[in-house]
Amino acid sequence: MSEALGLTKPLQDAIAEAEELIANAPFIRTEADRLEGYEYLSGRIRMAMQTAFDYDLEQPLFVNPTHQFSKQGLDNPDAVYLNAFLREGVEYVVRGRRGTSADLSFQVMGGAYSADSAATSLMAFDERELEVDADGNFSFTYVAEPGAKTLIVREVFNDWDTEARGTITIERTDTLGRPRRELTAELLRKKYDVAARSLVGSIQTWFAFPHFFQFKEPVNTLTVPASTPGGLSSQFSSIGHYELAEDEAMIVTVPRCDDCTYQAIQIGSDWYASTDYETHQTSLTKAQAVADDDGVMRFVISERPPGPGGAPVANWLETTGHRTGPIMLRWQQLTRDLTAADGPVVEIVPVAEVAGRLPSLVALTEAEYAGRITARQRGIARRMLS
Repeated sequence: MSEALGLTKPLQDAIAEAEELIANAPFIRTEADRLEGYEYLSGRIRMAMQTAFDYDLEQPLFVNPTHQFSKQGLDNPDAVYLNAFLREGVEYVVRGRRGTSADLSFQVMGGAYSADSAATSLMAFDERELEVDADGNFSFTYVAEPGAKTLIVREVFNDWDTEARGTITIERTDTLGRPRRELTAELLRKKYDVAARSLVGSIQTWFAFPHFFQFKEPVNTLTVPASTPGGLSSQFSSIGHYELAEDEAMIVTVPRCDDCTYQAIQIGSDWYASTDYETHQTSLTKAQAVADDDGVMRFVISERPPGPGGAPVANWLETTGHRTGPIMLRWQQLTRDLTAADGPVVEIVPVAEVAGRLPSLVALTEAEYAGRITARQRGIARRMLS
């Protein structure tokens, strides 16, 4: 039998280094935090392998690196993320069929996010700039400009029950019909090395990233809506982070916006990732939320159900054991700029006082709330994010 080539050694070392980073994260308070970190690590390993072994500049394709089993960068529970790697000066053709999601956007990035800096956005637009035929088909040609490294596609869903995914492909016009490169030990060595660097780098990046944005703000506040940093062409966002005792609640009051196709709120964990949005209600879109008669949505972020008699309510966001974490509100495909009047107002109150302060809250039975969770599970399954 041939002697082992030692190709996986860099990845083995990187996994050990990544485990140390996770185990010693400064924000770990409980055993549940630690276990969540190890689950987060599994997603980072999965992403690193996908990045390295699906990375083919000669035969590009869209990969899905972020989903419910691989979370990063306060991932949006309403989004499907697709990435394709680019080579400067090469011509690409992107083809697809538009689904019925609320937003389909495209962004070309120069480089990647790191622990020291954000990536550069070179181009960003949404499907409103495409020519889409009566059957929903579209195509466009793009010659990768200097510095272009990645094409990111985001398909975002406002109504999980009714909106459906489209299809999309990418191809290099100069490599069609050619076989893939021959597999060699050197090529595999390079791929395992890429996976190793990607794994450690991604953990360090997302440890540092919230300090550029969320954690610059005072705790238990939310910013005035502003164009999202990073170049997303039609998204405004409001950001913040919370710190709540088990008997405290944050009431977030925000007008429902009818000048956009998508509006949503989510909370996350200190790993700067979404929390369980499949079997808990940790995010809500304007299609899933309830607006009061005055056109305002009133969300309650808390550990315990905040309704009358301790019952769950429609606009409850569950902290799922997290005393602290990031918050983000998003608006997409806006037809106007937002102002402070469109943004959220925050109030911290005891959970026991929420029902008295918000008389419009309607208590849900356990069965009714379970029905909402069932709808979330089915919505995720239809998107097939894994």
